[in-house]
Amino acid sequence: MRLSIYQHANGVRTDGGIEVVYDLAQDVAHFGAAEIGGPALRWALEDRAADGALLSVELALDRSQSWLLRCDRVDFPPGGIAYRHTHPGPGIRCLLFGAITIETEGASSSYGPLGAWFESGPEPVRAVASADAPSAFVRVMLLPREWRGKRTIRTIDPVDAERPKLQTARVDFDVDVDVLKV
Repeated sequence: MRLSIYQHANGVRTDGGIEVVYDLAQDVAHFGAAEIGGPALRWALEDRAADGALLSVELALDRSQSWLLRCDRVDFPPGGIAYRHTHPGPGIRCLLFGAITIETEGASSSYGPLGAWFESGPEPVRAVASADAPSAFVRVMLLPREWRGKRTIRTIDPVDAERPKLQTARVDFDVDVDVLKV
């Protein structure tokens, strides 16, 4: 099973399935069937990636467990930092605007608008947003169902847990998914 993200510059129509479509102009996310007339991002949980995926990652999910799919948006003010943290499940993020540097496992990668990256969940990650301008990304994660409606970020270092959290998250939806159908 793969989680993939695609960019559709001239719109997209989906008929359903385990897909998320994010309307870039309207800042609105849809699950399943959707029709967007302008620029859009699409995440799909699928057997194999189609040609043209921005990013596609093989997932090793426990298919006996109950999962939900979350789509949310995270906004950072200039200079915002998400200190070393983990999440309870994997996901693909895509930067909407600004710039961000992601540090994980001793590596550092920087992204600009429409740059996509994968976070496994259990591996600690640190995110540093642009010092000069606001930044935001949208992400789609697969989470155990007990995380419905809950914040998923878990700060690693106790000192960082006490620092102000300048980023804000807006959950667009949590949807139960049957990974056995993929």
